[in-house]
Amino acid sequence: MVACAAAPMVAGTLAAAGHPVVTGAVRLLEEGSGSPFHAAVAGPAPSARPDGKAARTEGSGDVAVMATASDPGLRATAEAAVASWARVMRPRTVLLASPRSFCAGVERAIEVVEALLDRQQTSGGRPVFVRKQIVHNTHVIAGLARRGAVFVEELDEIPAGSLVVFSAHGVSPQVRAEAERRNLEVVDATCPLVTKVHAEARRFAERGSSIVLIGHAGHEEVEGTYGEAPDATVVVGGPQDIAALDLPDPSNITYLTQTTLAVDETRETIAALKERFPQARGPGSEDICYATTNRQHALEAVTAEADLVLVLGSDNSSNSVRLVELARKAGTPAHLIEDPSRIRPDWLRDTATVGLSAGASAPPALVQETLAALAGLGPLTVQERITTTEDTYFAPPAAVRKNR
Repeated sequence: MVACAAAPMVAGTLAAAGHPVVTGAVRLLEEGSGSPFHAAVAGPAPSARPDGKAARTEGSGDVAVMATASDPGLRATAEAAVASWARVMRPRTVLLASPRSFCAGVERAIEVVEALLDRQQTSGGRPVFVRKQIVHNTHVIAGLARRGAVFVEELDEIPAGSLVVFSAHGVSPQVRAEAERRNLEVVDATCPLVTKVHAEARRFAERGSSIVLIGHAGHEEVEGTYGEAPDATVVVGGPQDIAALDLPDPSNITYLTQTTLAVDETRETIAALKERFPQARGPGSEDICYATTNRQHALEAVTAEADLVLVLGSDNSSNSVRLVELARKAGTPAHLIEDPSRIRPDWLRDTATVGLSAGASAPPALVQETLAALAGLGPLTVQERITTTEDTYFAPPAAVRKNR
């Protein structure tokens, strides 16, 4: 039997070519055994075996794919996939950025949904509806959906009187009002750091300030914050938007930021705002959350030494995307991956050192899966680079605590 540690990556290559793939240990049979399958095998040599024969092999550095022998096209595809990964087999070092993965706000939000699902399963309670993705990660969403969570885009998809969870990104007062009209039982999983920004928006609007909200238009967090004071708020995406601002009182301007922005780019936007409106002021403390800042600083600590940076996270995860942009801005090739199946062999060509991080909504297990997959391509040395430690904890909302 061949247990291929690199199976997720090889499977990803085949899946990207449109083939259904099942991963698992491969039993290799001698040629001429009458097996209905063909096995393409490669060891730690720099290229695949030229004869493509099924041969017995040992060691965790082997890569094997089995395809139906009667389909020459599929057989050729399998051999090409194995060859592409065999060519990038070599010893490597992974520089593991720390902190990485889940932050306190994400852990709290997931804990809320899991606690409600536990209650539902033990006492036969109502379905657990969640407005939008509880956090921006497809693996988290899929896992909770398998347990029974029902994800919807808007409240009109939920029967009146149902239980609904608001996501970690927060909602506008208009959404809260709609939930009340529909008599929904709301459990609010909004990150406390996002709630802080909402409170700032209300406070500054009450003072008559014009609010410049720095963030990505259309992001759920920005929509929620904007909704706190829509008549007083304008959203800007970066320094390029400052020149077009037309605000009624240049002496009474306040800026707020989305919590998951790139630290350096946000500073540039604030500098441009203050250059045009010198009296513009910000909140008492920075809005970009500790986890976003910490993960960016941790990635900076490994980027300069890495030939390639991989960031685990989903495409709609703002903080994960910012990490990739940060590495690229420093001149290091970088890619955002959902999991190890998204890694491509050409990324690893001539790559001896890989920087690895994970966005604040990416599960820690994905980091271990990625390390295991990379180890399937040859000896792997893992060096963790710790820039700070995190011990922040946000207690779940009272609606969850009281039912434990």
